[in-house]
Amino acid sequence: MTTSKKANPVLLVQTNCPDGETAARLAAALVDARLAACANVLAPCASIYRWQGKVEMATETPLQLKTAADRFPELRARLLELHPYDVPEIVAWPVAEGLPDYLNWVVTETRPE
Repeated sequence: MTTSKKANPVLLVQTNCPDGETAARLAAALVDARLAACANVLAPCASIYRWQGKVEMATETPLQLKTAADRFPELRARLLELHPYDVPEIVAWPVAEGLPDYLNWVVTETRPE
């Protein structure tokens, strides 16, 4: 693999879903579309947040996605289309360090066919 992490950094993207089934469906769609190289459906967690003037509490299922930075705009757009929430959490962090072969794999697997 010749793609350099410096040329196309990798992002770790997170969103929360109402349940594991939704998280798995979103994960499969985004990996299938080559917008994410890998997705992790995590264990359900308690979320406490302010929404429309009230403090709410819900059980949610976190979904982590690994993608190349240049694919993030398209991943975000597709996630907004598929996500059941009106305003879903979609946040991304740059991966500062990692195994070069893994980072190159993420970039390679998110190239459009």
